[in-house]
Amino acid sequence: MAIDLKNIHIGSMIQVHAERNQLEMTRICKFMQSSEKEIKVMYLQKDLPTDILLRWSKLLQYDFFRIYSQYLILFAPQKSTVEACVKQIEDKNSLPQFRKNLYTKEIIDFILELIRTGKKTKKQVIEGYNIPKTTLYKWLEKY
Repeated sequence: MAIDLKNIHIGSMIQVHAERNQLEMTRICKFMQSSEKEIKVMYLQKDLPTDILLRWSKLLQYDFFRIYSQYLILFAPQKSTVEACVKQIEDKNSLPQFRKNLYTKEIIDFILELIRTGKKTKKQVIEGYNIPKTTLYKWLEKY
């Protein structure tokens, strides 16, 4: 299943994973502490509260939060590391800052597909997604 990171519909993704894992509705209902009707409503939701998404992640043994992380990596890149470090020093009460983006296989495939189909050039990918030039060329060589 190809994931459309610009239009995430988490309910349908959960439904696909549940069907793929052939989970019985009774087991799902018991684990989620919900009725069958409530589960079907969740399948129709574009987004879900984090506590429910966490339960689905546990039940289906799939990190649904990673989908949102991939979106952030591709479409909302972090500020430069230097700027982030300076800001963190100035604001001691801030949340921890992550210094390194984790590129999953899905993200790498997505980027390489953009280049292979001609939708974006290497230069556009490097500038648009803030991917280091050496990293992109390693991906092209490896995959």
